[in-house]
Amino acid sequence: KVEGVTCYLSRAKTGGIKGGLGLAEDRAEASIACRQVGPIRMGEKLKDGEVVFKERTSLVFKTMQVVRFFDEARNTLVYLVYSDRVIEGSPQNAVTAIPILPWAQP
Repeated sequence: KVEGVTCYLSRAKTGGIKGGLGLAEDRAEASIACRQVGPIRMGEKLKDGEVVFKERTSLVFKTMQVVRFFDEARNTLVYLVYSDRVIEGSPQNAVTAIPILPWAQP
């Protein structure tokens, strides 16, 4: 829904035999950095808190999600990455913001 923005994610991943088989639970740690890489275009009105990426990080209980918000007053896109668990909530999260600026055309 948003052109001209690229996001980069990193997250902790469990190694070893259990990790390789997908049986170990990954730690609930992630970071995100989003950047304007061209003219920002939004095709339709954005919904605050809309999930733009979701990945399972354990067999049953945990997912890593990226949600987007639009701060209209400041003309800024805000992206939040967090890990959820059925019992413990969201132990850690990270946020990045992109002010929507004019893009110089070559």
